[in-house]
Amino acid sequence: MARTNFDQLLQAGCHFGHLKRKWNPAMAQYIYTERNGIHIIDLHKTVVKIDEAADALKQIAKSGKKILFVATKKQTKDIIAAKAQSVGMPYVIERWPGGMLTNFPTIRKAVKKMANIDKLMQDGTYANLSKRELLQITRQRAKLEKNLGSIADLTRLPSALFVVDVLKEQIAVREANRLGIPVFGIVDTNSNPNNIDFVIPANDDAKDSVETILTACCDAINEGLEERKVEKADEKAADAQAEAEAAEEQPKRQARRPRKNAEEPAPAVAAAPAAEEAPAKEEAAAE
Repeated sequence: MARTNFDQLLQAGCHFGHLKRKWNPAMAQYIYTERNGIHIIDLHKTVVKIDEAADALKQIAKSGKKILFVATKKQTKDIIAAKAQSVGMPYVIERWPGGMLTNFPTIRKAVKKMANIDKLMQDGTYANLSKRELLQITRQRAKLEKNLGSIADLTRLPSALFVVDVLKEQIAVREANRLGIPVFGIVDTNSNPNNIDFVIPANDDAKDSVETILTACCDAINEGLEERKVEKADEKAADAQAEAEAAEEQPKRQARRPRKNAEEPAPAVAAAPAAEEAPAKEEAAAE
């Protein structure tokens, strides 16, 4: 069953592309027609591409990996933040910090610095500082929180990137391509889809369009997370059952073991030579 349909995407305005003079020829396969100088996206292909992307995202979430959402447009910031938080995934809605993926250890140091500031503020280390020094530290903390607070839980490189407007976020796309991280992207008619692993041809400017696509994808991620929880619960139940069976079997094994102090009968083979030696000794004595 498709996660979206033609009418739903049409109502959200997913079919509106950019002006004909701003188009990228690589998007020709996803363009249905042109009206009033504006390209119209083929929504039948968009439905198929959303399903493909959703299935792939579901498997990534099911395996317990992280997906980084990226969108720095003003009209999509709130949507990305809400949807990413609903599935517990990291996101970037402010300026993309250059080298965030290719120089990830440095970014992690900045995140740890933010955590250290919080720790020192709580234990009273900064209590004796002057107002000016305390204000500087507070401003530094606020800046770090604004740019990196949404990726504080990202302790390792993400397994996938979900990008809204791949033309605007081309630096993020390049870093992901360099590291071999798969990229999911909402691609408009003015963008190049060749560097995107999972292309979703749609309007990346309209708020309703982005929200409709993100809802379908995040629902798939939720399904993957729920299936992961069920599998973990089944594994725990299986381990508990195995431990219980082993505990029941242990007394039975101990009961079947022979006692060490019990006297063992002498082997019949060892007694046979002794019985043969006795008549031989008697004959020798008679002679």
